[in-house]
Amino acid sequence: MTMELGVDQDPFKDPSLDGASTPLPPSQPPPHDAPDTLAVGRTASLTLGTDSLVVLDEALLGSKGAACCGVQFAGKSKTTRSIPFYNILWAEHDGDGDITIQYAHGEPKTNVRPAIITYKLDKSEGKLVDAWIESLLVRAYGASQRQKRVKVLINPFGGQGTAQKIYNKHIAPILAASRCELDVEVTKYSGHGVEIAQNLDIEAYDVVACCSGDGIPHEVWNGLSKRPDAARALHKMAVAQLPGGSGNAMSLNFNGTINPSQAALAMVKGLRTPVDLTSITQGDTRTISFLSQSVGIVAETDLGTENMRWMGSARFTMGILIRLITQTIYPADIAVKVEYDTKAAVREAYRAEASKSPREKDDRPLPRIDSGLPPLKHGTVNDPLPESWTLVPHDKLGNFYAGNQSYMSPDANFFPAALPSDGCIDLVRIRGDIRRHTAIGTLLAVAKDEFFELPHVDYQKVSAYRIIPRDQKDGYISIDGEKVPFAPFQAEVHRGLGTALSKSGHLYEAKGV
Repeated sequence: MTMELGVDQDPFKDPSLDGASTPLPPSQPPPHDAPDTLAVGRTASLTLGTDSLVVLDEALLGSKGAACCGVQFAGKSKTTRSIPFYNILWAEHDGDGDITIQYAHGEPKTNVRPAIITYKLDKSEGKLVDAWIESLLVRAYGASQRQKRVKVLINPFGGQGTAQKIYNKHIAPILAASRCELDVEVTKYSGHGVEIAQNLDIEAYDVVACCSGDGIPHEVWNGLSKRPDAARALHKMAVAQLPGGSGNAMSLNFNGTINPSQAALAMVKGLRTPVDLTSITQGDTRTISFLSQSVGIVAETDLGTENMRWMGSARFTMGILIRLITQTIYPADIAVKVEYDTKAAVREAYRAEASKSPREKDDRPLPRIDSGLPPLKHGTVNDPLPESWTLVPHDKLGNFYAGNQSYMSPDANFFPAALPSDGCIDLVRIRGDIRRHTAIGTLLAVAKDEFFELPHVDYQKVSAYRIIPRDQKDGYISIDGEKVPFAPFQAEVHRGLGTALSKSGHLYEAKGV
């Protein structure tokens, strides 16, 4: 037996990733002729357990320190180790009789990296071994596509400028061990991601993986949306984020982590997931938003603290705290098309979706090759207000925040009822003149997942809205963390227009309501 690790801890120990040991739904049944247990020598066997690969090897008994292939085990009396199926990256059997299994092994500080188990087998057992390997891979990948064809975009300018290093050290090894087909490109300037996506061969790839902050996914979705076959491209091409910037909300929501190696593992095992995208019309432009839109405290905090990027995600907390204490208000007129108007209705809608089984396949019909973006049902911000909408003055508005996803930062689950594809965007409105201690308590409640229940937080699910800022000549409006002109805009949700990769296929990795 060979184990290529060179680390000083149990290579079979569950690295305790979020959802790491949760088996994926099977995309096909294991081969009928595949045994559960494969003998790999007189004293060793590999067994397909309920949710993990069980390695039984008497050679492990009494091993100490580096006595067994440089690996130090937890105790002398253990002859059995388990590897969660979620952590299995690949397995193969060569013509010389070697069986090799690669898996994601946990390191200190929650990183994972590829590790290898190799056994020498009798060549005459080739067909039996191949059937067993297929059975292992069915359990390891479930409904997730194996050997994904990935277009990787690395933004060397985002965050602290370390995305290239992060990719090479933590992400590339996981993707390579999973036998993904990789085409890596480094973005060279702002808007380069738009151009790449606009000209991408959508038949050559399954995923665009953005090693960046949230800016490159925003560019990619907008690039895909500019194509004459936009609807088809947005359907076929899954967009994923591999954390490499200062804001990594997309990875938090779909991968459940901002750890680059864990995110790579989650992407490898990810299920195709329909996601809502939102058209934003402002002036004569139409852009696509995948994450959030904000006016008021959050927008000013997001965009007005660029000089504090060295603080990481703490800059958002500091910026919000300053503005809450000063009771800043942002007057605006707002009209919305409400779908769920009370917190009880919002909670019921969320729980109905959460109770469903994980998605086993993407059953959306493939759009025609000439299908562009869907037409706008409610017109643009330049059109008369739809008859059923009422423009309501918000003289004391403190925060207008609309989110397609739950997490905006690691400790900010602002939209706990958000769903990837319910045709709605979750809208939060808070007055700016609430008492200071209430405002500070509101900020603390976000980190404690108690935000939704606060009586002064207006939380609805809407499918469209228009907001007209007033009483200010200049200010901040944030669309997916990007600054846009301080002017009226209108938003309209397109249900399931885009595609991402997620663990469940229908939920975000956040505590719901």
